[in-house]
Amino acid sequence: MTIDLRSDTVTQPTSSMKEAMLNAPLGDDVLGDDPTVEALEKKAAQLFGHESAVFCPSGSMTNQIAMQVHTNAPGEVICDEYAHIYRYEGGGISYNSNCSIRLIPSNRGRFTADQVKNAINPDDVHFPPSQLVSIENTSNKGGGSIWSLSDIKEISAFCKESNLPLHLDGARIFNALVASNTSAVEMGKNFDSISVCLSKGLGCPVGSLLIGSTSFIRQARRIRKIMGGGMRQAGILAAAGIYALDNHVDRLAMDHENASILAKVFKDKSFVEEVYPVETNIVLFRLQADYNMIEFIQKLDDSGIKVVSMGPQLIRLVTHLDIDQQKMDFAISAIEKMN
Repeated sequence: MTIDLRSDTVTQPTSSMKEAMLNAPLGDDVLGDDPTVEALEKKAAQLFGHESAVFCPSGSMTNQIAMQVHTNAPGEVICDEYAHIYRYEGGGISYNSNCSIRLIPSNRGRFTADQVKNAINPDDVHFPPSQLVSIENTSNKGGGSIWSLSDIKEISAFCKESNLPLHLDGARIFNALVASNTSAVEMGKNFDSISVCLSKGLGCPVGSLLIGSTSFIRQARRIRKIMGGGMRQAGILAAAGIYALDNHVDRLAMDHENASILAKVFKDKSFVEEVYPVETNIVLFRLQADYNMIEFIQKLDDSGIKVVSMGPQLIRLVTHLDIDQQKMDFAISAIEKMN
């Protein structure tokens, strides 16, 4: 048996999802007449209380499109030191938007309104103008940490006062919503744009959505085309997104529970120095300094468990809908035997 805990991106579409994809009515999305894509975009926009949305191949693309719409070079994007848009999108902000980046020291990916205030550049020719604030909820590098809604509201209020757009990298936003019992509308009204990934915990084979105002999405569609993100009979993919939003959100609580169980197993192992607090579906832990990380990952792989490194001595496991009770039992047994 193989237990793939490298990421929730490894999920396979369920048989019911495949059936929905197979039966989806199709058109040409670039020409604006794919009914299933239109239905998904409308559903997502309304879910978060916004006017419009655009369907894209990936979350990196939706984030990068948002950066380009919101900024005007030379400018600066403010985000935390662990942010996906900074660490894991290939330098896209500087390459695509010609903007610099101001990094905020954070608590596992989270910062405060006061920190944002202190990061704003003065109106001085020596500095690029601050043009956008971005947060990531949940924070991948922070171990699936959840933002406090009150902190988000404070940052949102400051951004509105300062005429600064606020973007949400919501790659795992539904994990945050389920774990914190927050509605999508309550979360969404704080942001000018929202990136939502469908291919992680929701289990779609591919796809992300960028959500915002009608005028914002009109500009986003132009940039999507320039970036090569225009898809034709994309309804076959959008159908998976509709199915996921209807059927795979509430079940994320099971993934969170499984992550907590795995964290407790690792916490008792002598080779583990620290296990990060588990808030959603990500388990992040640090090995003892004298324990060989490469050998550890290989040992797990030999036992049938796949994980990834997130830095020196730092290991990540991500639970998802393909991890059932049988696989959990197998993984727990294999980990308990390690020394």
